[in-house]
Amino acid sequence: MTTLPRVTALMLAYGAEPYLLDAVEAVLASTGVDVDLVLVDNGCTTDAVRRLPEDPRITLVVPAENLGFTGGMNLAASRASGDVLLLVNSDAIVEPAAASELVGALATPGVGVVGGSVRLADEPDLVNSVGNPLHVLGLSWAGGMGDPAAQHATRGPVASASGACMALSRSLWESLGGLVEPFFAYAEDLELCWRSWQRGLRVEYVPTAVAYHHYEFSRTPLKMYLVERNRLAFVLTCYGGRMLLLLAPVLAAFELALVAVAAKQGWLRQKLRGWWWLATHVRWIRARRAEVQRERRVPDRELADLMTDRFDPAQFPLPAGSHLLQSALARYWRAVRRAL
Repeated sequence: MTTLPRVTALMLAYGAEPYLLDAVEAVLASTGVDVDLVLVDNGCTTDAVRRLPEDPRITLVVPAENLGFTGGMNLAASRASGDVLLLVNSDAIVEPAAASELVGALATPGVGVVGGSVRLADEPDLVNSVGNPLHVLGLSWAGGMGDPAAQHATRGPVASASGACMALSRSLWESLGGLVEPFFAYAEDLELCWRSWQRGLRVEYVPTAVAYHHYEFSRTPLKMYLVERNRLAFVLTCYGGRMLLLLAPVLAAFELALVAVAAKQGWLRQKLRGWWWLATHVRWIRARRAEVQRERRVPDRELADLMTDRFDPAQFPLPAGSHLLQSALARYWRAVRRAL
């Protein structure tokens, strides 16, 4: 009798959670794997958690406070028993074969993290994410958003898998130390995946592992604060010293431009709050940077092909004439790559 791969799915509950039951049932219906689920109730405000079936494969953990996505996932992983960890959003519905497809991809030598084809639940033929790009300025977004899924039918490397549906071995998770908890939420999947690349382990997109995500983008003040703060924390800790020095002029110019954008869009206070957090956590940033750079095995010059110098116009609407700035940035990035 063939022994199935043991997979523990990690999931968080927070807020109303209208799709939690569907998400849990979909994970537990996974085929080709021996699956269980650790669910962390980070502050569900409805009876969604109580309505879950009584299933011995479900382990419910209730922390004393909201730990964020990072702390919640780290807590869930600490209770995992499977050899593979499957991170699934509580509003993402995985197809029955998704987990086994990801597990199969992890068996490829040199692969560390894999992510699925995350579709828009209300338009299942369209992409939510096929892996998230990394811009040289530290920005990241849902790759392929709105594209027909048929255009992304080939497996291949990506800068980052989407945290809505991604998998890695429990041993690699533990070696990487899990998600970086001070991030709380946003960019934590990018940070984890980039450190996998720095260890010499690829991150790959697996088109046959499909999940349908009830995706909702919001520009709440808290989100903009976390996204911008974490972007800078990622750059300051994960980029090598030489690349940081070479990119410093454009990073500084971009910060000034973002101040103007934030003022116009009404989240300047949150942008400044992010700067204040970084200024008051210099000791943590230094310690974190030293740890990340000490553990890396691959230099920036060998990872530069994974980065992009182009913004996705569908997700970052740019003003008229910005193509000139984009062209200038592309030339600058080419010079940086030659100097790495």
